Amino acid sequence: MDSETLLARITDYASRPNPYPLYAELRTAGPVVRQADGSFLIGTYHEIAALLHDPRMSVDPRTRGEVTHKPPFLRLDDPEHHRLRTLAMRPFGPPHNPGRVDAMRGEIDRITKELLASFEAGRQIDIVDDFAYPLPVTVICRLLGVPREDEPLFRAWSDTLVAAADLRPGQDSTEGRKAGDQARIEMGGYLVNLAEQRRGSPDNDMLSAFVNEPDPTLRLTQEELAETAVLLLIAGHETTVNLISNGVLTLLRQPEHLDHLRRDPELLPRAVEELLRYEPPVHMRERIPHADIEVAGTTIPKGTSVVLVLASGSRDPMKFHEPDRFDPTRPDNQHLGFGSGIHLCYGGPLARIEAQAALGALIPYLGAARLVQDPPPYRQNAMLRGPRHLPIQL
Repeated sequence: MDSETLLARITDYASRPNPYPLYAELRTAGPVVRQADGSFLIGTYHEIAALLHDPRMSVDPRTRGEVTHKPPFLRLDDPEHHRLRTLAMRPFGPPHNPGRVDAMRGEIDRITKELLASFEAGRQIDIVDDFAYPLPVTVICRLLGVPREDEPLFRAWSDTLVAAADLRPGQDSTEGRKAGDQARIEMGGYLVNLAEQRRGSPDNDMLSAFVNEPDPTLRLTQEELAETAVLLLIAGHETTVNLISNGVLTLLRQPEHLDHLRRDPELLPRAVEELLRYEPPVHMRERIPHADIEVAGTTIPKGTSVVLVLASGSRDPMKFHEPDRFDPTRPDNQHLGFGSGIHLCYGGPLARIEAQAALGALIPYLGAARLVQDPPPYRQNAMLRGPRHLPIQL
């Protein structure tokens, strides 16, 4: 049956420019659709939201016996996930550091202005390489305390790690996983070494906060520090790059909304929420049930791969009015752009500030700009979907 090949067709690179018709096919085929490889796809909003809050659903690849080493907390279940997430949150946000993210607004605006300084009328630029990538990577490096001259190191490591995490049905992922493990070790070693340099002589950054925690019960082990720092650095910029790039692409394709936002910049926060729904940076998340579970009349066996297609859920007409229409005035926008439940993206507040600052600063430049290539070339990754390049003529 065609529905049994949906995951293969969604992850096929040819679908990257527009996977949304396949998501509509998925929702029509049923809340739960079994794939030829034995996995299950779920693309309807209410079922996805329920499973994101279901404690029987695991994110830990060890549930399936895939890996033996301890994953980062993003891939751990409670209670260990809760412990590590709480320790990672202490220097990042409320209640211990409620002002850290908000205090970054001035810095984000400064970085944005520096990047825009090279934008000249008549010039062709790549929104990804010239703006959407350097902004969030610079911000997260400043937060962690990575020296500016070392920022380029992280692009190769990040690309390798993101490629290793992609879903590729029917393909041998052994080599990609090995490359990802090596990149994680190298990046983790670098960040732990950097943190150790701050031990006893802290700066105002998160690595300093981790290694100078006075309470021994709240300290990360060296292994946990490496995994947490790597996760923060990757998660702190990868999704934001896509959010900004997808936002620019959407606004250039729909100039009436670009004009609306230019006239009414107060709408920007709502527009960013709508982008998180309409063209989200994260399209899928995998879960593995600890026990047999029933979803919409279908029994999913314990240990089976369940792919929650968040981007499909955020366009489910059972939840959203006219879901295929970009509407920056949409009220009560309960999208799945940052997930939900215990694994809700805790970098969401920072990503929102960055996207609002980036798009707000870019809008005056986009009025007379045009896309050089539409659709643009996309990144290989189907889970973290966004343009690899976005050339525009100013």
